Amino acid sequence: MQEISSALKQAAKSVYETDIEPEISRPEAKFGDFSSNIALKLAAQLKKPPREIAQALANALSQNPNLAKVELAGPGFINFWLTDKVLAESAQAATRPAQALAGQEILVEFGDPNPFKEMHIGHLYSYIVGDAIARLLESAGASVRRLSYHGDVGLHVAKTIWALKQASGAAEFQLADGLAADTMIGNYYAKGAEAYEQSPSAKDEITKINHLIYSGQDPDIKNIYEQGRELSFKAFDNILKLLDISNDRRYLESQTAEVGKEMVQKNIGPVFEESDGAVIYPGEKAGLHTRVFITSQGLPTYEAKDLGLTSLKDKDYPGARRSLIITASEQSEYFKVMLAALAEINRSLAEKTTHLAHGFLSLSTGKMSSRTGNVYSATNLLAKVKERVYAQYPDSAQKDEIYLGAVKYGLLRHHLGSDIVYDVEESVAVEGNSGPYLQYAHARACSILAKASELPAEPAAIESYEPPERLLARKISEFPEVVAGATAELAPNQICNYLYELAQSFNKFYETSRIIGDPRAGLRLKLVESYSQVLAGGLKLLGISAPERM
Repeated sequence: MQEISSALKQAAKSVYETDIEPEISRPEAKFGDFSSNIALKLAAQLKKPPREIAQALANALSQNPNLAKVELAGPGFINFWLTDKVLAESAQAATRPAQALAGQEILVEFGDPNPFKEMHIGHLYSYIVGDAIARLLESAGASVRRLSYHGDVGLHVAKTIWALKQASGAAEFQLADGLAADTMIGNYYAKGAEAYEQSPSAKDEITKINHLIYSGQDPDIKNIYEQGRELSFKAFDNILKLLDISNDRRYLESQTAEVGKEMVQKNIGPVFEESDGAVIYPGEKAGLHTRVFITSQGLPTYEAKDLGLTSLKDKDYPGARRSLIITASEQSEYFKVMLAALAEINRSLAEKTTHLAHGFLSLSTGKMSSRTGNVYSATNLLAKVKERVYAQYPDSAQKDEIYLGAVKYGLLRHHLGSDIVYDVEESVAVEGNSGPYLQYAHARACSILAKASELPAEPAAIESYEPPERLLARKISEFPEVVAGATAELAPNQICNYLYELAQSFNKFYETSRIIGDPRAGLRLKLVESYSQVLAGGLKLLGISAPERM
């Protein structure tokens, strides 16, 4: 695509002495491998009929050795067909991504579950989509720092600690291992949350515990707090390890509170205003709404803490080119105000900070409540999908790879901002647009290659493609463009869409093209090899394994 763009640009300069950046697209296969509307764009500038311009540019490109055919279409479109040799080379080189972001450091904050609470499915989605975005950026050469931010202070902590004290009668408890730790935390938080709502005496006790957490003056509360925070992060790490998702650094609200408060106080007047003892940002001046950054009690709000977080990130990673924050869409308006305030304090820091909003995740069964009454836990969903996969594929040695692939693909195939209704049965199906379907497609390709390796080598020196072969080679060759587009738009779903279409293209090829034992076996095996490599590479970008057998 880049070479055709350059050739068109050079032709326009040679024929019409004009500089223009051509737009190149992928039309339907019957209309060529690439198409451009450059003549339509030049028509007004040159005051010539677009078809006349298109014909002149097509004539200039007619001797290009990489092009088999150049044709005009419609009012002035130019369609291009690559030679089969060039198309074959493109298919074989499809796994080599362009390093468009080489040398750039990019921060990606995602996940962000709060300690002393159970990780819910919204956090699970944020972790999975954040990891996929980080993988895309890394594939383009960026140095990505995976970050997370956690609310380690607040009433939710006090509620959990109250329940722990009630259960143990002392200020100590044992740290749990495995995913059970997350469930244990959820149980304690649920008990504390229920007591806070239903018992005035418990509410008073929890309020006192909350003050003691901030002051650090009670050794028993401090001990439970420190152990509980350790237990929480241990539980989160167990889930992340299972998902093969890494985390470079955790930031805590207890670290950002004073930093953010100081930023607000230093900017009262030019940025913030005092109102009834509180400090606010009058968002109306930026076309937004007003929010409180310091309460009338002198406490920094989430908004102030997020300002502090941007400052800490900038201090720790001063060379970062971009800073991405991935959260649920319900926080979009909040982030608009926070970033508007940040822009008045530090415009360059605000300009490199971007909030990416993902949609709401629910289950097709409609069940969203768990022990806490309003969330469905990440461990519950993982266990449900695992149970279904183990029942459906009892003899497979790759059951864990399959169920994790089902969860990840089932979430990533949706557009980032859209709400998702997750269907367990659909996600584990080996037919249709699912993770297991693509994993099976890769395993089948590996099986073909394995059988062929046991036979004498077939010559691959065939000069031209048959139609089914060409269609598959064309689809394989699209991979670098798809990755570049998905990276630029931070849209992992584009990789999912492409991989599903690629597998369907292979199925059509396989239905009509015998491979092993055919005179064209050598050429076709090259295609199968390129196909399997691209499929595996695409799944890797999604954080999904590509098993060689199912």
